[in-house]
Amino acid sequence: MNDQIIFFVILALTLGLFIHGRIHYDIVALLSLLALTVVGIIPGAEAFSGLGHPAVVTVGAVLVVGRAVQRSGALSVLVRLLARSGKNAVAQVGSLTALSAMLSMVINNVAALSLMMPVSIQLARWARRSPSIVLMPLAFASLLGGMVTLIGTPTNIIVATFRTEASGAPFEMFDFTPVGLGVVVGGVAFLTLIGWRLVPQRQGARIGVGGFEVEQHTYELEVPQALAGRRIEDVLGDMGEDIHVIGLVRYEKRYSAPSHTEILAAKDILIVEAEPVDLDELMGSTGLKPVEGRDVHEDMVSLLRARGVKVVEAVVMADSLAEHRTARTLGLHTRFDVSLLGVNRQGERVPGSSGNIRLLAGDILLLHGNQSSIGEAVEALGCIAISERVMGFRPWWQALSAFGILAVAIALATTGLVTLQIAFVGAAVGMVIFGLLSLREAYESIEWPVLLLLAAMIPIGRAFETTGGAELISDGLTSLTYGVSPLVVLATLIVVTSLLSDVISNAAAAILTAPIAVTVAAELGASSDPFLMGVAVGASAAFLTPIGHQSNTLVLGPGGYRFGDYWRLGLPLKIVVVGVAVPLIAVVWPLGV
Repeated sequence: MNDQIIFFVILALTLGLFIHGRIHYDIVALLSLLALTVVGIIPGAEAFSGLGHPAVVTVGAVLVVGRAVQRSGALSVLVRLLARSGKNAVAQVGSLTALSAMLSMVINNVAALSLMMPVSIQLARWARRSPSIVLMPLAFASLLGGMVTLIGTPTNIIVATFRTEASGAPFEMFDFTPVGLGVVVGGVAFLTLIGWRLVPQRQGARIGVGGFEVEQHTYELEVPQALAGRRIEDVLGDMGEDIHVIGLVRYEKRYSAPSHTEILAAKDILIVEAEPVDLDELMGSTGLKPVEGRDVHEDMVSLLRARGVKVVEAVVMADSLAEHRTARTLGLHTRFDVSLLGVNRQGERVPGSSGNIRLLAGDILLLHGNQSSIGEAVEALGCIAISERVMGFRPWWQALSAFGILAVAIALATTGLVTLQIAFVGAAVGMVIFGLLSLREAYESIEWPVLLLLAAMIPIGRAFETTGGAELISDGLTSLTYGVSPLVVLATLIVVTSLLSDVISNAAAAILTAPIAVTVAAELGASSDPFLMGVAVGASAAFLTPIGHQSNTLVLGPGGYRFGDYWRLGLPLKIVVVGVAVPLIAVVWPLGV
């Protein structure tokens, strides 16, 4: 069996595991890399060369810089200023999607979307409109915006490095702008005028006000003399993650979100949120008794409106600390003094004790506690608050410093005074030195699974070329399109790349199709630039599934979407993107056939 056959067998298994999704994508990439190294296709000395590749270094640095700009607070102010578009659906969708695309040009797609989601949901509810109308267009607009600049998305950085190998020089900062900006204009216009009408109107995961009614699972319990002098955490014991004490009444005075170290007194009344089965177990083991003749709902309204106490909806991000773990194992109550009141998954409340529910990406969490505690918990767990801002505002000088450092990095990279990776590593260090991010926050802002995926896939992409695999597929592609315009070949390449991005990581899709683009260009006697630009566009056009990109996953729960909802808007938008991108690429980057 020759190397080419072995390579394609391993590649097929790799793609199958990517699509299946049971094993995390970075682990799949590492397994593939190890397999190709063991069989001798990738030399052992080159197996981990991807770790020092400029694309990997640059992506990591860009993520740090983007997080610092996001946390500076300036973008949040911009979002709120520009998103006041009234109740008209067209104006609302148009302004929000345009702003989402603009932000994605300079910071990570997911970071831009996380800034936009809270205000978008609030505006939709204010207009008495389902948030599902705007959230999917918002996510897709963030993907469109990433096409405009080199730092807009990691796939552009990957494609730029392939151009270095093909032509001796990478794409520059704004080489993507003429095509990307045209696609953004066409895509946002479609989303604004037509696209949002294709989105199913779901109720969305509104588990706070108007959705999951907290008071339906809230009870008042009187503290007997036997428990006087004991702390709340001692009384709850192992049930601390299932029984949530959201209020305390002592001599008719109400206290919101009491600390779990609070000392109880006889006749105190605890207001708790719990499932009936957990409540029965608690009363049976402690002697707490239900209070008769009181209106729990009125107490709840008073408590939840108390100053400093918040009920916040937050979405679980893919690859976050919270994913695949429970509130009990995360120690939400013990570490942060925050209660998980409920979990909503695809529009339905997840039954059972909230402390034992295994959380999944896209789940909506209803968190209760002091604002500072919730902000700390949301940040540490890698979730995103979608009902309101939970982090405090930063001083104005931090916003100016963040934008100043970013502007200097872009200027240095654009003028060629230093390479892109040097400019942005320097910017990342500058963000830490100026106190815009702590060192811990800088490390936490890096998406390590993405970097591992890139580091593993880069040697695999080289092996795709050295074994002749890329040439074999490009031969097949040119044979299928023999006698037709090179523009048809370009369109086909964009479509193939985008379909791959719908089921595997868009970074992996770019690494696999970029060598094909270079080989196809050589066989046609054309420049590789238009075909690489096509790969960049296709890799960002992952609109058909919620797993195609983290932005798509992020709106799954808040929008109440189902897996099959995405293609209704995603397919026509993909057609619009291809229809706009192909002629623009041909004009800006002539094929030269």
